[in-house]
Amino acid sequence: MERRNFIKNAAGVGALGLMTPASLSAFPNGAEVAAEDDRTYWVNMLVKIADPVLTNLAAGTLKKNMPVECKEGQETSRRQVTYLEAFGRLLSGMAPWLASTSLTGKEEDLRKKYADLSRTAIGKAVDPGSPDFMNFTEHAQPLVDAAFLAHALIRAPKELWESLDSATKLNLKNAFVSSRVIRPYHSNWILFSAMVEAALAKFYNEGDAVRIELAVRQMESWYKGDGVFGDGEDFHWDYYNSYVIQPFLLDITATMIPFDKRNDQYFQKAFDKFLKIGQRYAAIQERLIMSDGSFPPIGRSLPYRIGAFQLLAQITLMEKLSEGISPASIRSALTTSMKKIMGAEGTFDKNGWLTIGFCGHQPAIAEGYISTGSLYLCSMAYLPLGLAPDNSFWAAPAADWTSKKIWNGVDVPADHAMSL
Repeated sequence: MERRNFIKNAAGVGALGLMTPASLSAFPNGAEVAAEDDRTYWVNMLVKIADPVLTNLAAGTLKKNMPVECKEGQETSRRQVTYLEAFGRLLSGMAPWLASTSLTGKEEDLRKKYADLSRTAIGKAVDPGSPDFMNFTEHAQPLVDAAFLAHALIRAPKELWESLDSATKLNLKNAFVSSRVIRPYHSNWILFSAMVEAALAKFYNEGDAVRIELAVRQMESWYKGDGVFGDGEDFHWDYYNSYVIQPFLLDITATMIPFDKRNDQYFQKAFDKFLKIGQRYAAIQERLIMSDGSFPPIGRSLPYRIGAFQLLAQITLMEKLSEGISPASIRSALTTSMKKIMGAEGTFDKNGWLTIGFCGHQPAIAEGYISTGSLYLCSMAYLPLGLAPDNSFWAAPAADWTSKKIWNGVDVPADHAMSL
């Protein structure tokens, strides 16, 4: 296999050898594996996405070295928020892999390396004396990405919270509490406040249960049917059910179940309801992936790329896919889509940072709130790396997914709407 030359990180924290997406067949430290497989490809791609962010932040050079691509005229405002965007979103997607306890050999060496980098990076992000101390209070955007950082801790509590030193834990708490000054919009944003409070409850026993329950009940009232929530009163054709709404509802309610001492057990009942809704929406997402890995470029925030499938990835990680959908078919579908989208020319700049686009470099596709840090939500598609290598998701032979079967003339069962 042809290799790319080793890339020296701008922070001087070391070099990481990466292969081009079309020819990945070794883990990024150069250790050969027997043959290319899907898991190797996923690990390589996730590390390729993560390395510039984590190595720079761990070295205290993220603000110095990370580019800020955005709409013309937005650079000053986006520089104030984009670094927490990159870190919170990236870490939330990486968290299940970092939390893995079933890995061995070279992949385990990589996991340990990036878990160590992640903890060091958390320390730099919340230390007021760090050059990379992040903004948790100014403008509205930091509430969003404080929530993604909180979600990462909830997804990997042992690796990303329990293993922190006491000073970092205190700084982290102060950062989360400080974000309370930001008032969320009456939309999916109410879940950002709820996620921060859920983390404060889980890790510090200081979460505001009222903020959490009001947000969950409000989102529940915006359910539109057949597996889909509105983002507020209105329905939007976009991927926000997957970018934010349904993964947040599942993990907020699951986190709060142990704290719910009332007789009605609201959070348990809500979780059960949201899981049923999520299973249906994941089944819809599986059908959206065409035989070549493409999917409809609909709605806001398309530069989040493959992150559009966070909910499908999460239901897969939970091993709660609807009856009739095989884990191997999800792996095959997501791998095909990843290779098409993340492997498109121009997805990464010459220094390995993500660029704005949906399939390649397409700056015009971005809204004014999109900047370089925003793009790291793509890491959410990699949640199934939290499943053990011998899990059927990874170990079973490749399998066709619904759209591929249908367009190849296979007779498949009819699709049906769900009712609660």
